[in-house]
Amino acid sequence: MRRIEQLYIDGGFVKPHGTEVAELINPTTEAVIATLILADAEDTRRAIAAAKAALPSFAKSTKEERIAMLKRLNEAVLARTDKLRDITVEEYGGPLSRATWIAQYSSQAFLDAAQTLESYDFVRRMGRSSVVMEPVGVSALIIPWNSVAGTICSKLSMAIAAGCTVVIKPSELGALQAQVVTEALHDAGLPPGVLNVVNGRGDVVGGELAANPDVARISFTGSTAIGKVILHTATETMKRVSLSLSGKSPTIILDDANFAEAVPMALNAAFMNNGQACIAGTRLFVPEKRLPEVIELVEKAVGKMKVGDPHDKETIIGPMANSRHLARVQRYISIGLKEGATLVTGGEGRPEGLDRGYFVKPTVFANVRNEMTIAKEEIFGPVLSILTYRDEEQAVRLANASDYGLHAYVFSSNVPRANAVAARLEAGRVMVNTLQNDALAPFGGYKQSGFGREFGLLGLESFLEPKAIIGD
Repeated sequence: MRRIEQLYIDGGFVKPHGTEVAELINPTTEAVIATLILADAEDTRRAIAAAKAALPSFAKSTKEERIAMLKRLNEAVLARTDKLRDITVEEYGGPLSRATWIAQYSSQAFLDAAQTLESYDFVRRMGRSSVVMEPVGVSALIIPWNSVAGTICSKLSMAIAAGCTVVIKPSELGALQAQVVTEALHDAGLPPGVLNVVNGRGDVVGGELAANPDVARISFTGSTAIGKVILHTATETMKRVSLSLSGKSPTIILDDANFAEAVPMALNAAFMNNGQACIAGTRLFVPEKRLPEVIELVEKAVGKMKVGDPHDKETIIGPMANSRHLARVQRYISIGLKEGATLVTGGEGRPEGLDRGYFVKPTVFANVRNEMTIAKEEIFGPVLSILTYRDEEQAVRLANASDYGLHAYVFSSNVPRANAVAARLEAGRVMVNTLQNDALAPFGGYKQSGFGREFGLLGLESFLEPKAIIGD
């Protein structure tokens, strides 16, 4: 039994003031694998104070000094790639292939930030003035449970590049992953107070970060509901806030696409990370006349997907992260059946042969309408809704008829046509004929998927404030 009994504040591991103990459960076996002492508001204030004290000096560091720090961070996290991969599989239930990608992505985030920083000019001329881009200040980075290591590293990398000190609040559900990352970050030897990590509940630690006047900026990734609470609290002290929130991403397969290739890719977009991804393409739009063909391809592809032990390299879909989330996904499957959607594959209950673990059958519904609950709300599990369209105009209109606008996918054999459709979609990112990430392109949403951008140039500037110096 592992025990996490320390926080990371002011350059060292310290005993928390908080006393509440939480258990961490392996979602594959349902066994308790660790305990965690949760931080309280006093611990959070201590971390904020350390970040505030370190800010004046760190904000004056040179571009070269920060690039060197980013490269050390990369090396430190890279050295723990295997450990991070293994703990992600154990604690979160991420399939081995996904966990391997996350471990590699986590270290690469620092090199991507260094590349962005190298060519960035912090002083530029505008009109008759000099405009200086300055660090915004102490930044709170609030991390979701479905991508702990990757989100810590991607957010932290840009904060460091900008010269901001940080307090990181990982989800308490990912404390083992956060611990591995924190130990690696400590090895990089950043100045004390630049980096602080406080494990705790959202209403306690997150609430203090959102309300504390010494925090200048919040970068939050999570649900739209929690994002609204954070935004409301943060307005009292006029914090700079960026929110990467829920999604209900559309995938449009145009009539000229190669359906034998596009349908399996659409399923991968829907079921990535066990379906627990804000960018999951969970609404699939296909031509009305091609629906029978699509259903046949879906049945064939899903039938080949192995659901089970995430340690097995053949596994495509592992368990849901916890029992509460399992119940949520099962509830949505039940709603889909009650609302009259056609069950193509999957359905309620555990997959055959899996007696324990928080597993869900990969589920696909056809004849779904946009007004159905399963087409409107983020399920965050391996559940796909297939909707049909008569023509391209209707496909775009239906895809945009959502409260969310985080991500989208378009498949077509005609790239100019696909790009034209992509340009009309109300989403922060659109992938055309690919599922490959671009870590230097901005990431963020339209509508209730949030605002602000991460990654690349715009991600760096989200941690900066412009100051105009006017005169000769």
